[in-house]
Amino acid sequence: MTKQSETNPGAYDLRQRAEQQLAAKPDIDNMIDQHRLLHELQVNQIELEMQNEALREARTEAELAVERYVELYDYAPIAYFTLSSDGIIQQTNFRGGRLLGIEPYKISGQYFANSVSSNCWSVFKAFMEKVFSSDGTQSCEISLHTGNCLRWVAIEASVDSTRKTCLAAVLDISESKRVEQELQLAATIYLALDEAIMVANEDNRIITVNAAFTRLTGYTEAEVIGKPNSLLKSGRQDAGFYREMWNQLNTKGHWQGEIWDKRKNGTDYLAWLSISVVYNGRGEVIRRVAMFTDITEKKHAEETIRIQANFDPLTGLPNRRLFHDRLQQTIKKSRRANQTLALMFLDIDHFKDVNDTLGHDMGDNLLKEAAQRLRGCVRESDTLARLGGDEFTVILGEQHEFNSIDRVAQKILSCMMAPFQLGSERCYVTASIGITLYPDDAVKVDELLKKADQAMYAAKQQGRNRYCYFTSAMQDKAETRLGLAKDLRTALADNEFWVAYQAIVELNSGDIQKAEALIRWQHPTRGLVSPADFIPIAEDTGMILEIGEWVFRQAANQVALWRASIRPQFQISVNKSPVQFHNTGDSQTSWYDYLLSKDLQGDCIAVEITEGLLLDASSIVSEKLLAFRDAGIQVSIDDFGTGYSSLSYLKKFDIDYLKIDQIFVANLSANSTEMALCEAMILMAHKLGLKVIAEGIETQEQRDLLLQAGCDYGQGYLFSRPMPAGDFEGLFRTAPTTSHSRLH
Repeated sequence: MTKQSETNPGAYDLRQRAEQQLAAKPDIDNMIDQHRLLHELQVNQIELEMQNEALREARTEAELAVERYVELYDYAPIAYFTLSSDGIIQQTNFRGGRLLGIEPYKISGQYFANSVSSNCWSVFKAFMEKVFSSDGTQSCEISLHTGNCLRWVAIEASVDSTRKTCLAAVLDISESKRVEQELQLAATIYLALDEAIMVANEDNRIITVNAAFTRLTGYTEAEVIGKPNSLLKSGRQDAGFYREMWNQLNTKGHWQGEIWDKRKNGTDYLAWLSISVVYNGRGEVIRRVAMFTDITEKKHAEETIRIQANFDPLTGLPNRRLFHDRLQQTIKKSRRANQTLALMFLDIDHFKDVNDTLGHDMGDNLLKEAAQRLRGCVRESDTLARLGGDEFTVILGEQHEFNSIDRVAQKILSCMMAPFQLGSERCYVTASIGITLYPDDAVKVDELLKKADQAMYAAKQQGRNRYCYFTSAMQDKAETRLGLAKDLRTALADNEFWVAYQAIVELNSGDIQKAEALIRWQHPTRGLVSPADFIPIAEDTGMILEIGEWVFRQAANQVALWRASIRPQFQISVNKSPVQFHNTGDSQTSWYDYLLSKDLQGDCIAVEITEGLLLDASSIVSEKLLAFRDAGIQVSIDDFGTGYSSLSYLKKFDIDYLKIDQIFVANLSANSTEMALCEAMILMAHKLGLKVIAEGIETQEQRDLLLQAGCDYGQGYLFSRPMPAGDFEGLFRTAPTTSHSRLH
């Protein structure tokens, strides 16, 4: 048998039959038939060979197809799983193994549910039940725990014909889920954001807005879609503003800043606007996104804070902080231009008396009116400021001559002298001005201010209602004052103080019935320091409290001795500073208790106060004055006639004595104005039941005129100078009890 017959058994059978037929028919016809049969046999053999070749090719293609299927299955970008009805993994591809984090050869027999997140178990269970109970493809979305990662997957599965297994395609959708969540979050923020958002297309027509846009502008989304974004323009910005905005948008793709816009109801508001341009892949503008908020109230609040930080709330003038900044800037400008600037320090004279007499509300009204007047005295380029209380400053820049500075100072003095109408009260005040120059006197802010203050103090010392330029002598005086303040702190402990006594004489009899206690300071290096120099320092520093208490005890001890040895009804007057009255820690009962400890009555001491204190409306002062009255301690009004007087207060507090100031006595003569004033004061005091003491009597004529006018007591160099207690006792020995002749 040939190789071909082995390959095709059917061809062998045909050949055998043909050979048998040829053997049976040796004739011609038989030969023809044989040839025909052989031909058919050959054709059939060729066809069979072709069929064999086709079968071989088909088998090869099938084998290749299986290989391709296996490769596609194993290396598919989607995870495939064959799962049993109870969820056991029977087969998976490489992607499935990577998805679950398990090697493919280890994965068979594992429960797919072991990788399902606990919150998705019920979803997966219901999904599997539906796959095996229904025809067609089922789908679900669940999350898987794979290692330390949480992945979201989408599963599509269908049961096979045996209904024992299903093929599940599992797609990792973690990234799309993340994007979806971010889009949802962005949409939520977009809708809930308090900041208004407006999106416009490349033609600047609005395509969408959020809810905050409607709340801010009053326009609904339907009202603005398709409208140009210019519908919000307020008209407050000029063309230049928008040119700059569009230049920024076109060159940088972003702009932000403040802009005034208009609401639907027509009201304007200040917005903080931020615009960003969105481009496509070709760099073309496709969107402009605007985000804006209403900052009107914020701006108002900021402006309020700025004003509060830099301006005086009462007068509206720059305060101390802004004054310092302005002065520093003016100094820099003057330095560059090589120019002079003048600094004025102004203080209202006797302002405290106005406050004490008319009350703080009226004092505030005076300060506001004073500020208005001062504004009219300076240029707009100058700075007028209120440092506090009744202190004002003026910065005069670009000064070329003293005459212009003098003119401003004189104008200020003149305008301040005009009467102030405070409600129903008419008030008169003046001003004292100190002037210092840059760079002549100082080049630093603090130095200029300090020296202007010194010059102002000198103006007050010279009688007020005037202006003074700073001089080096003022600096020397200020340094002396500073040194005195330092030495004053130890003077009491070092026993440097002593008390002098000046006689107060009954004019009619010449008897020395009273004395005034006057403190003296014997400085170890400066010698005798005048009370006019150190008492103001003691008051400013608060040391007057301790010093005043010491003077009182010295006087009380002395009057106890003199009452016991010389005159039982003798009285000593003690000055009490307004600072002592205003001190809440100072109790007037302590004086009375001390007198009782010495077996003394209250009338052995008379307290001398000023008119200004008498008119103080505070309850602290009133209570202390009334307590003195109740304790029997007499009260004397010192320097009467030089301040603001109110007769009703003289009776209210049971004042005992009026002391006529020595300025009325110094030029006293018959038929003089001073004489008329003294007579009027004496008559008024007697009508109110008060005794009168005249100060500064130095001549016999003055004494006689005052006695003739009915004055009760006199005090002055005619009778005695202030002297130590030992010397004062000599006056008692030499003076008669019924005549004043030995005291002349």
